[in-house]
Amino acid sequence: MKKIFAGIIVIFIVSLSNFCFAENTYKIGVLAKNGPVKALKMWKTTGEYLSTKVADNFEIVPLGFDAVFPAIERGEVDFFLVNSSMFITAKVKYGSKAIATMINSRQGKPLKSFGGVIFTSEENEEVNSISDLSGKTFMAVKKSSFGGWQMAYMELLDQGIDPFKDFSKLEFGGKHDNVVLAVQNGVVDAGTVRTDTLERMVATGIIELSEFKIISSKKHGDFPFVHSTALYPEWPIAKTKGTSDQIAQKVVTALKQLKSTDKAAQDAKIMGWTDALDYQGVEDLQIKLKVGAYK
Repeated sequence: MKKIFAGIIVIFIVSLSNFCFAENTYKIGVLAKNGPVKALKMWKTTGEYLSTKVADNFEIVPLGFDAVFPAIERGEVDFFLVNSSMFITAKVKYGSKAIATMINSRQGKPLKSFGGVIFTSEENEEVNSISDLSGKTFMAVKKSSFGGWQMAYMELLDQGIDPFKDFSKLEFGGKHDNVVLAVQNGVVDAGTVRTDTLERMVATGIIELSEFKIISSKKHGDFPFVHSTALYPEWPIAKTKGTSDQIAQKVVTALKQLKSTDKAAQDAKIMGWTDALDYQGVEDLQIKLKVGAYK
């Protein structure tokens, strides 16, 4: 009887030990701006990298624009990676917190910030400044696109143009390349995309930069790409309100150790991660434009 009892105790202890050291599974929602297949191709190895470094399971969950906030609100993800403006919405509405900022790789350059560029065709003699856009047709990417619309919207308002009143027509092309091609082909008078889009399309031979005029061109330090707006911090990875600070810190530590030569970085086309930057400027933009959390 004692042997049987002792055996039960041993089984209980082993089972308890296995339970205590069982791996947890954490889900990372990723904005799938170009579809779930591409999102998984870019970020799946980051999940695998974190699983190795943190000794827990990390699963990548691609989310469409309309699925991000419901997933956060319902607690279906523990972390999420979205554009800077969508993060502010999640912060204000759901108590999320940025834990790290992406160091992007654009044309081989490490960048912690990005902006928007407003442009027209080089052949368009009627548009040379933002004030010339009054009464013209204009195309942006999506209303929810931070670099492909909201930054330019802010710049337009700052310079006295209300796009919803002063443009003869405002359209949204869905993708950055669509906007560039629409301007190139004279479908619209002018457009806006996120920085590096024009240079990327030049590098792949789709366009020539000389085919376009940059409207309200700006300079910010050694920022390498043409731009017309203020610069804002790159995409953050954030934790949801219910995710513990302890696991979040482990994730941050692991992400900051990621090297540009690691497969996870190369698949994601980034250089690595840094401590979360200040996103107050993004929130100020939302407040002024009455978008996102302040709609």
